[in-house]
Amino acid sequence: MLRPAVPPFRRLILPRALAGLLPILVALLVGACPVGAAAWALEAGPFAESGASARASSASLAAAPTGPAAAGAALPDPASVALAPAEEQAQPAFAPSPSPLAAAPASVQAAMAPLAKPRSFVAEAVQRVAASVVRIDTERNVPPGGLDPAFSDPLLRELFGDPSSRSRERGQGSGVVIDRQGLVLTNAHVVDGVDRVEVTLADGQQVDGSVLGTDPVTDLAVVRIEPGAELRAAPLGDSEALEVGDWAIALGTPYGLERTVTLGIVSSLHRNINSLGFSDKRLELIQTDAAINPGNSGGPLINGAGEVVGINTLVRSGPGAGLGFAIPINLAKEVAGQLGRGTKVVHPYLGVQLVPLTARLAREHNRDPNALVTLPERDGALIQTVLPDSPAQRAGLRRGDLVVAAADQAVANPARLLRLVEASHIGESLAITVLRGDRELRLTIRPEALPAAG
Repeated sequence: MLRPAVPPFRRLILPRALAGLLPILVALLVGACPVGAAAWALEAGPFAESGASARASSASLAAAPTGPAAAGAALPDPASVALAPAEEQAQPAFAPSPSPLAAAPASVQAAMAPLAKPRSFVAEAVQRVAASVVRIDTERNVPPGGLDPAFSDPLLRELFGDPSSRSRERGQGSGVVIDRQGLVLTNAHVVDGVDRVEVTLADGQQVDGSVLGTDPVTDLAVVRIEPGAELRAAPLGDSEALEVGDWAIALGTPYGLERTVTLGIVSSLHRNINSLGFSDKRLELIQTDAAINPGNSGGPLINGAGEVVGINTLVRSGPGAGLGFAIPINLAKEVAGQLGRGTKVVHPYLGVQLVPLTARLAREHNRDPNALVTLPERDGALIQTVLPDSPAQRAGLRRGDLVVAAADQAVANPARLLRLVEASHIGESLAITVLRGDRELRLTIRPEALPAAG
């Protein structure tokens, strides 16, 4: 018996109907399994825009087991899924993004980290020395002057007291600890003639001090205090290594204001103190524009590395104010070594007063028709005065002699001659070459101790 053939349209419609039902069945199966849905959702995305890929996916799903047993094994009980503990439930397919800075390389993290507070080289230099800077307070008796003769009466002295006992003068300066055994370097004029010395350390502790020795010629002095664990010696530098334009930092207690710091540069070197009006001193100073005020005397002048290169000693007041001067630390170390041992500092001297002479000045002088003497037209140290009963007089030096060499070294100015004399030894022969008129003479002189120092 012949059966009617299945119409062609039915053969086409049936597969299409099954294909239409298949996504519905998959959706139902996926809806019952959250894990499967999440995986499918992630995997189906790329196929959404490709018809061929979508068909291939449908074919793979159609080939999966569809029997009741397979369905039962694939689908867990919805109730059991809903009641499962939270820690047993599947984790979401996404996680919080890590911090961009945490994932960055270490170099990037260091660059993005908060910047430390910047510090200047001045603060670093001061930190090396600040603990060694001290304040020095002094007291001295002032001799009474111009008292009424009536006060010589014992009865009046008993009634009104002794005026001289109330005449006390107080002073204040600075200093720097140079030895942990308790040696403090300062200026001679800070402690000259004082009866009492009190030293205030950087931490505020106050201790008594005693003057070991002073050298008025170089304006240096050493004070001893009781050594303690808190004492810290300042690092000493090399003043010969200084150049004009180097940084200069002055520390001290001007006007009693402790821990004061001022900044400037080295304005000049080898400034002769005699040119500043101090004829009783023998110094070549460091000139600086760092502010040095009353009370800074004796405090350290340091370089940019935090090393002491000078001891503050002078300040210009009035016209030209703002110029300060310091004693080179190389000279201060030499003098402090002698004073610290309790020995006096002896300075050789010749017994002459000198003025600088250049060839140009000599020519101008010789052109004057009223000139009494003819000067040698050369650079040197011109003797203006020969002191009586001095080494210079005994050696035969005269006024008008031009010193052009000493110790076989050329002398172009008085400062050079003084340096050579300072380097000589008491009582030993020193060769001097002078020009007297048109003659060149070579004399021998024996320096003696400077009277003011002995």
